[in-house]
Amino acid sequence: MRAITISEPGDADVLAVTEVDRPEPREGEVLVEVVTAGVNRADVQQRKGFYPPPEGASALPGLEVSGTVSALGPGTEGSGWSVGDEVCALLAGGGYAEHVAVPVGQLLPVPAGVSLADAGGLPEVACTVWSNLALEAGLKEGETVLLHGGSSGIGTMAIQVARQLGARVVVTAGSQAKLDACRELGADVLVNYREQDFVEEVRGATDGRGADVILDVVGAKYLGRNVEALAPDGRLVVIGLLGGAKAELNLGQLLSKRARVIATSLRSRPLEGKAEIVASVREHVWPWVEQGLVRTVVQSRHPLEQAAEAHREMEASGHVGKILLDVKR
Repeated sequence: MRAITISEPGDADVLAVTEVDRPEPREGEVLVEVVTAGVNRADVQQRKGFYPPPEGASALPGLEVSGTVSALGPGTEGSGWSVGDEVCALLAGGGYAEHVAVPVGQLLPVPAGVSLADAGGLPEVACTVWSNLALEAGLKEGETVLLHGGSSGIGTMAIQVARQLGARVVVTAGSQAKLDACRELGADVLVNYREQDFVEEVRGATDGRGADVILDVVGAKYLGRNVEALAPDGRLVVIGLLGGAKAELNLGQLLSKRARVIATSLRSRPLEGKAEIVASVREHVWPWVEQGLVRTVVQSRHPLEQAAEAHREMEASGHVGKILLDVKR
């Protein structure tokens, strides 16, 4: 089968279409013929050599796909899935390929009203956002959430999910065009991080109280200011390290606010944990998608052979929403 391989850590040119063996589904897995794969920051980090796949996972990049079930592995009888079912799936790797083996607990039906081609951009962002905002941070109606990178794939999904949870949404982004896109999705307060101090803007929007929840992809660079921006009993959820991994933390501020810092990673969770998140997303988020209350925002599509161009687009950070690879010819 055709797949994108990484010849060595490096820039986008190390991605190449290669003929590799088709995976065989192991115990508890099904084989999915891939139609579309989502492109994520984690794929870029893996390509650069900074984010290796978990032990036992495919070495190929790709953390989410849509497609059709083409074979059932041992132990999947009675799972509710059949050959020919249209699905989307959360992966630990292997999505940039014509076929991928998926644990049955990480399969999702394609929501009604969503095309199979677009569904490949849903699982990773939906599972990341729901697990962190709802399950980890416990975002509640009437609370204020600060979303860094509001125009990203994660950000565009988080705005919509937070709105459905009844929260007030503050976003940061680096251009007016991106902020306008966030407003269209339901963001209440828009902060251009190049021109404004998000700590001051959050305080101004909350009568000095701060954000109850912050979802952060930046990491070290924003750690101190994020803590400053937290409200009493606030929860800072760190899911990315684009701004570095090491920073000094003022524990006194945390203590005085009774605040929490939560660091999570979806990819490295055990299968049981991922299955629980997927089931919760299917129960809570999928109905919103089917009602048109939450949607996947697609910036662009590239054929599998142009995976390097898709990565360059991701790294240029000019996109709003998801970048997708069309795998099936």
